[in-house]
Amino acid sequence: MLKKIKEDEFETVVLKNTKPVIVDFFATWCGPCQMLMPVLKEIAEEREDIDIIEIDVDESRDLAYKYEIEAVPTMIIFINGTAIDRIGGFYPKAELEEVLKRYI
Repeated sequence: MLKKIKEDEFETVVLKNTKPVIVDFFATWCGPCQMLMPVLKEIAEEREDIDIIEIDVDESRDLAYKYEIEAVPTMIIFINGTAIDRIGGFYPKAELEEVLKRYI
């Protein structure tokens, strides 16, 4: 599943999720973010064992501050509501899938 959420949905959709979740903190004005979106969509369509959530840092500033997002794109991997790793920048699909194999 690939879904864009707002800050008020974060606890339910991410922290209480029983599946591993990749949260992509992005901005609409960010070139690498735009390059990453099709990669995340493709992974989300191929895999049912993870959820991929997009959060616009300009719309969810408090959440971006809480998770210390200093650059976009930044992806944080959550398992059982705990942030276990963060990945910064654009990753091609094959490289991102290699990173995910460590956790999922």
